[in-house]
Amino acid sequence: MSQSENPLRPRDAMYPRSPFGEQEPGIPTGRDVEWEPLVDFRRAGVSETTIHGAVAWAHGDEVFHSFGGNVLCYGRSMMKPLMMKVFTKELDGDLDWKQKAIAVASHNGDASHVAAAQSLLAVEDHGLMQTPLDVPLVQFGRQVRRPRRWFHTCSGEHAAILRGCQLKNWEAVGYMLPQHPFFAGYLAQVRRFLGQDWKPLRVARDGCGLPTLSNTVSELAQLYAGLARSKDEDWIWESMQRHPDLIGGFNRLDSTILKSGQGTILAKEGADGLLGLAISHEDYPQGLGLVVKIAHGWNPQACWYIARAVLAPLGISLRNPYAMHRQKAFLVPGVVPPRYLEQLEKVPTWDEWDPDRERYDFDITPYL
Repeated sequence: MSQSENPLRPRDAMYPRSPFGEQEPGIPTGRDVEWEPLVDFRRAGVSETTIHGAVAWAHGDEVFHSFGGNVLCYGRSMMKPLMMKVFTKELDGDLDWKQKAIAVASHNGDASHVAAAQSLLAVEDHGLMQTPLDVPLVQFGRQVRRPRRWFHTCSGEHAAILRGCQLKNWEAVGYMLPQHPFFAGYLAQVRRFLGQDWKPLRVARDGCGLPTLSNTVSELAQLYAGLARSKDEDWIWESMQRHPDLIGGFNRLDSTILKSGQGTILAKEGADGLLGLAISHEDYPQGLGLVVKIAHGWNPQACWYIARAVLAPLGISLRNPYAMHRQKAFLVPGVVPPRYLEQLEKVPTWDEWDPDRERYDFDITPYL
C-alpha cells in the first residue's frame, strides 16, 4: 500500500509521489523554461556567479520585449497594489497617507512600519489579523526580537483587508480563504487588465496565508502596465510616492526605486525573486509595465543591477548597490529591447570608489 492510499495518513495524497516531481499538463516547471543570463559577477574577467531569469516589457496589452521565456510563476507580494484595489473606494476617506502606504507594503518590520500597520485596526480587533509569527528583517546587526504577527512583512496588508471588510460589511472570519468575497474582488481586478475570461492555472497559499495566483511574466508585465495606465483612478500610486520607505524600508530596492523615479514609477518587490515596475513615460501612453523574475529566487543585489540597467535607458537613474568584494557585475544586453542597447552600454555597474581589488597591480607573468 502506498502512503497516499493509507487511510491512517489521508493528507499524504496532497504531497508529490516522486522527488523528481510530476509533469502536469499546462504547468511548466523551472526545468522546462529556457532561462537566460541577466547579469554575471566576474573576478578578473572570469564569471563566478551567473544570475539567470526572465524579463518582460509591456506597453498596455502588448508585450513588446521578452527575454528568458514566458515563465509561469506566482505574483506573490508584487500583486499587493492590485489586491488593495478591492478596497480603494471604501478606504479612500477612511485612512491617512501613511496607512494607505502600509496597506500595499512588504515592510521590514521597523517600529514605524508596525505602528502604521497597527493603526489600521482598533485594539480590540488586533486579534483578527492572522499573518504568521515573524521577526523584523534585519539588514545590519543581530536579530534579538521575539516573533510577533505585526513584524510580518504583510501585516499592513492584512490589517487593511480587515478594515476594508468591516467597511464593506464582509465577514472578517476566513478573509484569507479563496471562498471569501475579497478573493473574488481581487480576481475581478486582475481580469480588468487580462480579460474577463482569464483564469489562473493554479491558486496557492502565499507565505502570509492569502491566496496567490499563478501568472506568466508577460501577464505580470501587462498588469503593471495597467497600474501605470490607471494611476490616477485611486490613491495607491500616490500613497507609494508619498511614503516610499513604508513600502519596503531602509535600502530596500523598491523603496529606492520609488524615490529615484520622483513620482514616475510604482515599484514593488515580490517573493520569490520578483520586481514589478509600472512606469509613467511619454513614449508609452498606455502605461509601461516591466517585470523581472530571478530564476533562483530572492537576490536583491542582482535584481538591483538589472533594475538599474532597464531604468537607465528610460531616463531614470538608480544608484549602484553597495560595492561587491573582488568582483564586478556585467549586464546582459537582452534585458532591454534592441532600441535601448546603445543607452544600456553607457550604464556603469561600478563606481570610482569601487576599486579593482580582484586583480594584482603588478605583472605576475614570471610566476606562471
